[in-house]
Amino acid sequence: MSTVQPPDPRDRPARLTVGVVGAGRVGPALAASLRLAGHRPVAVSGVSDASRRRAAHLLPDVPLVTPAEVLQRADLVLLTVPDDALPGLVEGLAETGAVRPGQLLAHTSGRYGTKVLEPALRAGALPLALHPAMTFTGTPVDVQRLAGCSFGVTAPQELRLAAEALVVEMGGEPEWIAEEHRPLYHAALALGANHLVTLVAQSMELLREAGVDAPDRMLGPLLGAALDNALRSGDAALTGPVARGDAGTVAAHIAELRAHAPRTVAGYLAMARATADRALAHGMLRPELAEDLLGVLADGAGPRPTGTEGDDR
Repeated sequence: MSTVQPPDPRDRPARLTVGVVGAGRVGPALAASLRLAGHRPVAVSGVSDASRRRAAHLLPDVPLVTPAEVLQRADLVLLTVPDDALPGLVEGLAETGAVRPGQLLAHTSGRYGTKVLEPALRAGALPLALHPAMTFTGTPVDVQRLAGCSFGVTAPQELRLAAEALVVEMGGEPEWIAEEHRPLYHAALALGANHLVTLVAQSMELLREAGVDAPDRMLGPLLGAALDNALRSGDAALTGPVARGDAGTVAAHIAELRAHAPRTVAGYLAMARATADRALAHGMLRPELAEDLLGVLADGAGPRPTGTEGDDR
């Protein structure tokens, strides 16, 4: 009895040649996932030694060339450079004639929609904004993490199907973001993901200071449960001394932080005020308790005690 083999992705019609401008952590991973879908990475550009090593690891046998050469070789070009560098890159590529009519030009910036690609659009390119809502490591694990990852997508109406198809082929889920909402969308992701890393790193440092040998093992279950509860229940998941209105406990926290890690105080106060506001608004924090709590937070924001400046252990 013969076994029916699944079709080889390379035999699919309408395969695209793929190029990457900017071999940071994102571009090679996206190109590698498109390769698994049957497309063909043909060129990549990178400046630093780290980016070149990353490209060689994730895209073996794909030549390293200049950005202009990437555009010359590829049907789909992924512009995966830092946000602030993107407008200048697009203008430069358009002005030098590197952009080809009918070429798909997709950037991965969360901040921008497709207007940043206007110079390339005038040269005949087809603009897409495909931002994966994921943190990247620059290793093969990134390709696996794209499975089920949401992408913030902005595209002209006539290119929506193409944008959606590319995201799905990379294993992602498209989430349509209006052009005018891109900065707000990106701020929301940065607020949650980027600041989370800072909070967790500070928490681990403080636990080490308190004598905990494995702060990651202690925090893992706690933070995992807190994240799951927050995603499921929103503000109803608020807990802890601020949400309860335990002003004395919060005052003790502030005193300890001033003594052991004064640079963490400002962040603690800011997050405590934000937590108190949300707990009040949702009826979790009683007003009479909130008054004492907010007083403690206001006192905590006052001048540092003499002798603590720079005592950041």
